[in-house]
Amino acid sequence: MKHALVTGASGAIGAAICRSLAARGLHVFVHGHRHRAAVDGLVGAIRAGGGQADGLVFDVTDAEQTAAVLGALAENTPIQVLVNNAGIHDDAPLAGMTQRQWHRVVDVSLDGFFNVTQPLLLPMMATRWGRIVSLASITALAGNRGQANYAAAKAGLIGASKSLSLEVAARGITVNVVAPGIIRSPMTDGLFPEERLKQLVPMRRAGEPAEVADLVAFLTSEQASYISGQVISINGGML
Repeated sequence: MKHALVTGASGAIGAAICRSLAARGLHVFVHGHRHRAAVDGLVGAIRAGGGQADGLVFDVTDAEQTAAVLGALAENTPIQVLVNNAGIHDDAPLAGMTQRQWHRVVDVSLDGFFNVTQPLLLPMMATRWGRIVSLASITALAGNRGQANYAAAKAGLIGASKSLSLEVAARGITVNVVAPGIIRSPMTDGLFPEERLKQLVPMRRAGEPAEVADLVAFLTSEQASYISGQVISINGGML
């Protein structure tokens, strides 16, 4: 059985990815930070459905804490599927953005990518099989007002992933990026009324978390063994 780690799994997309991977027979480590109850609830739901899951709670921006948790885990259980989904918003026009807002967003998405991925690489490479998928955003590709920090962090994920894909390709490991557009969640439901969605999205609707999860599940499968270093958008034709 292969083991997967999904960071930022307490949100709608992360939770859907966990459920999708578990349904495909992977043992899923469900990660969260401030929302332990959501992590425990998702683990319980996966187990109740016949899947295998365990929860992990740590701060991806804390390099020492992350290394301690993942180092101990990888000694006995090499993670062969890694989904870097952790990310936050803290929006403001750049002229009024504080250093704290900038670093808070970059630290979670970009430093979090390094802190989580780096300790898992050598154990994964030793198995000569692996799948790494990072969640970026349409904002990384097209920009968005008030989100220079978020765009920078997610664009950085793209560059880091393309570089990493070259480093590990010979070891049977693929590295890709998924860039969602507007995906239905409690947060976007309030931001994008139906009429606004029809104006923004050629398909005239928000995407579903399960649709993103299905794409991630494919990229982590055997069938995607020759896809690496790619950025795949899922945005209803917006870009």
